[in-house]
Amino acid sequence: MSQTSFDASARLLEQVNDAIAQRKPLRIQGGGSKSHLGRVLTGELLDTREHRGIVTYDPTELVVTVRTGTPLAELEQTLDEQGQLLACEPPHLGTDATVGGMVAAGLSGPRRPWAGSVRDFVLGTRVITGQGKHLRFGGEVMKNVAGYDLSRLMAGSFGCLGVVTEVSLKVLPKPRAVANLRLELDLSQALQKLAQWGQQPLPISAACHDGEYLHLRLEGGEGSVAAARDRLGCETIGLDFWEDLREQRLSFFSDKRPLWRVSLPNNTPPLLLPGAQLVDWGGAQRWLKSEAPAEDIRSVVSHAGGHATCYETCDSPFQPLPAALMRYHRQLKAQLDPHGIFNPGRMYAEI
Repeated sequence: MSQTSFDASARLLEQVNDAIAQRKPLRIQGGGSKSHLGRVLTGELLDTREHRGIVTYDPTELVVTVRTGTPLAELEQTLDEQGQLLACEPPHLGTDATVGGMVAAGLSGPRRPWAGSVRDFVLGTRVITGQGKHLRFGGEVMKNVAGYDLSRLMAGSFGCLGVVTEVSLKVLPKPRAVANLRLELDLSQALQKLAQWGQQPLPISAACHDGEYLHLRLEGGEGSVAAARDRLGCETIGLDFWEDLREQRLSFFSDKRPLWRVSLPNNTPPLLLPGAQLVDWGGAQRWLKSEAPAEDIRSVVSHAGGHATCYETCDSPFQPLPAALMRYHRQLKAQLDPHGIFNPGRMYAEI
């Protein structure tokens, strides 16, 4: 894979300052692999892909700093060559995914409940703000807390708060042993088993119920993985399942009905939702294919203490916020993007 490096921050900063001067909105985009998430955007395209390359990487310190236009696959290959990985297992959802898109969307893969989210691995960022300044927040070590929270705010902000130009990430060693198991259980039985296993020292790093089988992934030392596999007595199958789940390539996702991502508290029992469900994250994330009205889906999910996000382009893809929380979001947007030029309305019409 070809790896190139180029610092285009001056060009990005100039485009932002021009947009501020003219009060014109910007549509921030990398590879566009996640452009279907959120509300429809208008505005001048700010393309980050020219700004790419790994700035620093010290495998012994488990930290990498990378420009956000860098292809995500390129970063993962570099880490793999050193026996390391992004533990949050971010989905690509396309061949052109960039590191900036990973941070902006804040999406994590099957390992998320056991390893952490994208936000948990962000140590620091460089950001072009709505005041037209290129600032650094956070650092490259976990102990550096200066600006730490602001860096983490960028994860999952969908580009509404600023243009992230660099990000420092904590990385982890790849597990020494991996096993993929399958048990024939219904959903209620699977959720009960997972609740029991969660109280035990089992090296589970992914758990998904596909409607018929409970799929488990074990990761860790060779001894612990072998012992857990023998104890559970499951059928052992290939490892492609988890990548296909992460990249939404399983047959479940080919259903033409709208796709919803339902986030729930741990140990939530099966929900009576219209449509087909695929249960991920040990039950904390449930994919739903349904043509039911958004209000009906969100009513059921909210009653269970969760929230639902529509993965189709629509007017209200994200869970509506209570008035008090929306006020905080608007205040934050006003502080970081006072002229409202960064992806306006991407998440909510009000911001």
